[in-house]
Amino acid sequence: MANLRLMITLVTVLIYLLPSYIKSLEIILPKSLNLTLLDDASTISAASHDFGNITTVTPGGVLCPSSPAEISRLLSYAANGERKFQVAARGQGHSLKGQAGVLNGVIVNMTCLAGVVVSDDMKYADVAGGTLWVDVLKKTAEKGVSPVSWTDYLHVTVGGTLSNAGIGGEVFRNGPQIANVLELDVITGKGEMLACSPQLNSELFYGVLGGLGQFGIITRARIVLNHAPKRAKWFRMLYSDFTAFTKDQERLISMPNDIGVDYLEGQLFMSNGVVDTSFFPLSDQSKIADLVKSHGIIYVLEVAKYYDDPTLPTIGQVVDMLTKTLSYLPGFISMHDVTYFDFLNRVKAEEDKLRSLGLWEVPHPWLNLYVPKSRILDFHNIVVKDILLKQNSTSGLTLLYPSNRNKWDNRMSAMTTDEEDVVYIIGILQSATPQNVPEVESLNDKIIRACKDSGIKIKQYLMHYTRQEEWVEHFGTKWSEFSKRKDLFDPKKLLSPGQDIF
Repeated sequence: MANLRLMITLVTVLIYLLPSYIKSLEIILPKSLNLTLLDDASTISAASHDFGNITTVTPGGVLCPSSPAEISRLLSYAANGERKFQVAARGQGHSLKGQAGVLNGVIVNMTCLAGVVVSDDMKYADVAGGTLWVDVLKKTAEKGVSPVSWTDYLHVTVGGTLSNAGIGGEVFRNGPQIANVLELDVITGKGEMLACSPQLNSELFYGVLGGLGQFGIITRARIVLNHAPKRAKWFRMLYSDFTAFTKDQERLISMPNDIGVDYLEGQLFMSNGVVDTSFFPLSDQSKIADLVKSHGIIYVLEVAKYYDDPTLPTIGQVVDMLTKTLSYLPGFISMHDVTYFDFLNRVKAEEDKLRSLGLWEVPHPWLNLYVPKSRILDFHNIVVKDILLKQNSTSGLTLLYPSNRNKWDNRMSAMTTDEEDVVYIIGILQSATPQNVPEVESLNDKIIRACKDSGIKIKQYLMHYTRQEEWVEHFGTKWSEFSKRKDLFDPKKLLSPGQDIF
């Protein structure tokens, strides 16, 4: 009986103490910092989820900075104050598995810092880290210039893509977005506000680009600009033979700028998935569906040539080259003539359509890979034909297109396969329901194992490893330098813990 009374007393004490204990987990900043953390239910809920819609990582508060100095004060206090807490910069939250989250720490809402200033000579733009790429396009195009490398989806932030790489259909020509940056302003994990470039604080500059948010928060990027064309001739053409498809892709990315295309990607139509034929004339759509059913897979080459004056001889030469020398299925080519802005912002129309159907904010267990050119046929046979095509159904998009490795700067943190001159970019972009996420993730694991078992030296992009040995393997010879940079710029391991690296 005495023991029972003691247990009741202890439980009663715990019940009374629990609210105080929970309260102590809140992040309370000194008034002298002059910072306001938002912790209302709506803000916290929005900051707890990302585009992947697979994980929930609940922060203790959200800072909407009015200046980079506020981020500096926050990080200085986190590093040196009475209570340590971690910090993650978040733009549009386009990560897939909580990489932009921080449990019980502080999210810095980077979209509060936005703005674009084009230089007088129009050779570059100084862009705040939380600016959306679509707004960079709008602002620069007003002056007849624009950046030269784009992701497929423009409603993501500059700081976000530069922390990963920023890849899309122009990479073969101009490199990833990280290869088109002249200078950065960065706030390190120690709260230091540093400008950096290849000549100034170069260790930080190369570390931050593709550095997964581990060394600092990008508050400004100086982005290379060039002439902004007015329009794009946008082509899609169909192949039934994979070798012919990749041969034409590789030929196109090797051509000079003036007679070549400006954008190149490729995707797969598979008989067990949704086949979107809407780009093609209505009269061809049923024929295309029959082709997919007959062949199992149809390969879609997508290219664009940007231009101002349709009468320029080079435009006619490029169109002739595409229509007369490539090995696509006769008759199965379609061309749209659109504005430069509408072409670059093309995925927004898809987003709007999916949102209207309630299919945008669903789980996205995506798998993004780099595959060396010499093994792309093996990858096709082992992964595409023997794994993906044998599923009962697939939901989403599969991208497959080559890029030139020499457009990447190996001094930067970002990784690709580095053994060959041409690397293929693969995006297996499946949508899921909450119920079948484990099934799709298991499929992704099966694909990775199949590549390793076959000796295909892949690298992942937008990956989420949970063991440090996996990160060591990912970075390979760069790991030592990556780890040293962490000790140098974020010694207390405060930044971007959602990556699960340190």
